[in-house]
Parts: sequence; C-alpha cells; structure tokens
Amino acid sequence: MPSLSEFAAALTTNPLLLLSMVLVGATIFVNGATDAANAIAEAVGTRSITFEGAIALSVACNFLGLAGSVAVSTAVADTISGMVDFGGDSHAALVALSAAMVAIVVWGVAAWAFGIPTSESHALIAGLSGAAIAVSGGPGGINFNEWVKVIYGLVFSTVLGFGLGWAITRGIRHAFAETRYSTANRIMSHLQVVGAAFGALMHGAQDGQKFMSTATIIVGLALGAGVGASEGYPLWLMLACAVIMSVGTAVGGKKIIKTVGTQMVRLEKYQGAAASLSAGISLLLATFGGMPVSTTHTKTAAIMGAGASKSIKHVDWAIAYDMVLTWVLTFPGCGLIGYVLAWLFLRVF
Repeated sequence: MPSLSEFAAALTTNPLLLLSMVLVGATIFVNGATDAANAIAEAVGTRSITFEGAIALSVACNFLGLAGSVAVSTAVADTISGMVDFGGDSHAALVALSAAMVAIVVWGVAAWAFGIPTSESHALIAGLSGAAIAVSGGPGGINFNEWVKVIYGLVFSTVLGFGLGWAITRGIRHAFAETRYSTANRIMSHLQVVGAAFGALMHGAQDGQKFMSTATIIVGLALGAGVGASEGYPLWLMLACAVIMSVGTAVGGKKIIKTVGTQMVRLEKYQGAAASLSAGISLLLATFGGMPVSTTHTKTAAIMGAGASKSIKHVDWAIAYDMVLTWVLTFPGCGLIGYVLAWLFLRVF
C-alpha cells in the first residue's frame, strides 16, 4: 500500500480515485450516523453517559477497535475483499465501485430520514454485489463461498444477540437481587459505560474493517498496489475511517440513538448494560470468525432480548418489525440500486 504522501499525490492526478474515495468517505459518514450510533445508544438512553461523552468514547473506541482487530485478525476485511470480483479492467472496476458507494449512501440516507437504524453493513455488501454483477455481466462477479458467510452471520448475530441479552439480563437481576437499588443502579451505570465502550470497540472492528477493506480495494485498483492482509492496511487509512465514522455519529447519531435507546425498548440501567455486553460478545465472536455481521442487527437483537427478559410487553414490536422489514429489503433493494447505477455509470464514464 502507498504512503499517505503518495496517496495524496495520486488524488491530485487521478479524478476517478478522488471521486471514489469521496464516495467511500460518504458511506463511512452515513455508517457513523446510523450503525455507530447503536454502539452507544443504550448508555445515552439510560442516562449513564451524556451524548457528548458518548461521542468522545465512540471516537476513541472505534479507532482502537479497528486498529486492534487488524493487528490480530483481518478476517472480516479479507472476506469483503474476496466476496466480489470486479474484473481486470481497473477503470471499469473503479466506476462500478463508485456506483456501489452512491447506492449505499442513497439507501442509508433514506432509512435515516425515517429514523430507522438500517444496516450499512448489509447495504455495503448488497451495493458491492449489485455493482460486481453489472461489471461482470452476470453472477460470475460473486464469490458465493465468501458471500454465504453473510447468511451465517445474519443468523448467528440474531440468535446469539437476543439469547445473550435475555440471559445476561436475567443473570444480573439474580446476582443483585439482595443489593440496595441505589447501589445496584450506581454500579450498573458504570457497567453501562464499560459496555458502551466494548460495543464501540467491536463496531470499529466489524464495520471499520468492512469499509477499510473497500477503500483499500479502490486504492489498490487505482495505483496498482496490493490488496489484503499480506500487503498490510496502513495506519493513515485506519485513522481516516475512524475519524469520518465518528464525525457521522456526532452529526447524525441523535435520531438513531432516540429510536434504539429510548423508543424501541424502555431500558433500565442493568438492561442497558446487559444489552451492550451481549452485543459486544456476539460481535467479538463474529469478527474473529470472519463473519461480516450487521452491528445494528446484533445490537437491536440484544436490546430486544434484554427487554423481553422482563416482559415481552417491554418491547415495541412495531418498531422492531419496521427494522426487520428494512433489513429484509436491503439486500435486494440496495443491490438493485447498485446494479442499475453501475450499469449506467459504465456507459456514461
């Protein structure tokens, strides 16, 4: 991979590279406004931490999660890199990738406008898949051996997130059954912040790797550099992804935090702590298992499990239904947009 100075010089001479990187930055920004906000939603919703404090926590932990996970394993990034094939024509591949990024932003902004925390991870996978099919002229652009990991991750994150949310909430309630309420609440406030930090770390590890991998593919195509773990992922690219994601959370995260942290389930502090820890554990296992899962999907499943542990009446199933419907529509919807835009872009550019 090139150094930061080499990359900056290339941006001034390669307009397509510049456009592609701006679009990737836009998708990362939207991810911060939607997906990253979920990592800190419960802590803000239960008033264990202020919104400003949560944003600062998100900035630090998303970067540390990305950098730390890459130092140990690049399984998720490599899955994304190997999932699609844009062919040997670098110009056509960059045009198609740009179209995929536009599709992801369009889909994410539409969902954000309705306050529904759609999965930017699923949108990324769908958009890339649609564009790869367009540039290759058929399903040959998809590596189904890698793509099937998305299905595994979808089931894994839902079942484990909900199950752990339910079980850890029940365990905490049992462990503190004889503790004074004010004391337990104070302990849970601290645990909630720890859980939020853990969730942000794992969001950086999961989503940071996905978008970093996409940016790496673009740089590799434009400059002829190697792509993947064997070539290494540069520190400047990790930092750029983390910063852009955090700015997105600061600018647009409040609406999603309100939906997830206060409307879908009315959580007490111990439930919020349990949900954060459950989602973090699920994401940790998925990340090092190489499964590109949705952090939104995992977190909301954990929140619903935490709420349902007390009573199913504590979950607003109408909001949950809207989110599930959005997830179901994301793959065909964003994939179709990615395909159509790539088909058009390839003929215009």
